[in-house]
Amino acid sequence: MQCVRGLHNIRPAHHGCVATIGNFDGVHLGHQTILARLRESAARLQVASCVIVFEPQPREFFNPETAPVRLTRLRDKLQLFREAGIDQVLCIAFNKRFRQLSAAEFVQTVLVDALGIQHLQVGDDFRFGCDRAGDFAFLQNAGLHNNFSVEPLATIEVAGQRVSSTRLRAALAAADFTLAQQLLGRPYTIAGRVLHGKKLGRTLNAPTANVQLKRHRVPLHGVYLVSVRLPNGRQLPGVANIGTRPTVDTAQQAHLEVHLLDFSGDLYGQYLAVTFHKKIRDEQRFASLSQLQEAIAADIARAHTLWQHFHTL
Repeated sequence: MQCVRGLHNIRPAHHGCVATIGNFDGVHLGHQTILARLRESAARLQVASCVIVFEPQPREFFNPETAPVRLTRLRDKLQLFREAGIDQVLCIAFNKRFRQLSAAEFVQTVLVDALGIQHLQVGDDFRFGCDRAGDFAFLQNAGLHNNFSVEPLATIEVAGQRVSSTRLRAALAAADFTLAQQLLGRPYTIAGRVLHGKKLGRTLNAPTANVQLKRHRVPLHGVYLVSVRLPNGRQLPGVANIGTRPTVDTAQQAHLEVHLLDFSGDLYGQYLAVTFHKKIRDEQRFASLSQLQEAIAADIARAHTLWQHFHTL
C-alpha cells in the first residue's frame, strides 16, 4: 500500500482509481464494509483502490478543544487500511488554504485533476467544500460531467443501531468493551512507543511503561485491566492508567502508563499495543504519594484477580 502525503506528491501512477472519502476514525465495522466494497469496485474496474483522509480531521482544525476525541492516530489507520487490502491512501493536509476550496474546486482539484477517479463511494449524508456546500447530489451531478460514477453507502448496524465512531466513543466512555469490540470487529487497542518519563513508578514499587499517545485528548480515562503485545508478539497482562495524573502532574496533557504484571525488563523505545479489557476505577487525585502507592498496589492486586478470570474464560 502507498501513502501519498499531499496533492503535490500525486504521480501519474495514482491516476484512474476508485475512491472513498472520510475520517475513518476507529476503522470500525461500518468503515470495514466500505473498504471491502471499495476493493470489489477496484477489482471490477481493474484499477487501484484509494482512501482519501485529512490531517488534522476537519473538526479538529476548526475547534480542536471541542472536536471528538481521536480513536485512532493516522499511523493506526494506515495499518488497518493496509490490512484491509487498500492500494493507496491520499492524506491531505486540512489547512486554511484547503478549507477555502469550494465544492466545485474540491471535485476538480482532488477527484478529477489529481486522481482521475472512475468511481466514488460516499455516504449519502457526506458534505464537503467551503461551508460544507457540497453534498451527495452535487457529487452525482459532477460525476455526470466528469465521467465518474457515485455510489451511496448503506448503513451498517450492530444490535439494531447504526455503527458509528460516535457510538464507539460512547461505548468506550462507558467502559463497555464488549460493545466496543462488536463495533470494531476487534478489541479496542492504543499503540505507541515507550518514552522516558519521570520514573516515579519505580519509587512506588510499580514501574510503568510511558506509552506515547500523540493526541491531546483521549477516549478513555481511568485505571484499566489491559493486555500488552510486545514487538516480538508476546502478550502480557497489565494495569494501565490513562489520564492527566492529577496527584503528580499539574499539566492537563493525557498520558498512558502501563505496569506489566510479573514482568521485569527494559521496554524503552519499543512499540507496544495496549488492549483494554475492563475498567478498575476512575482516575483520582490523592492527598499524598503514600496514598497513591496504596491505591496502585490495590489496582495491581485487582488486576491479578481479574486477569485470572479473563484467562480462564
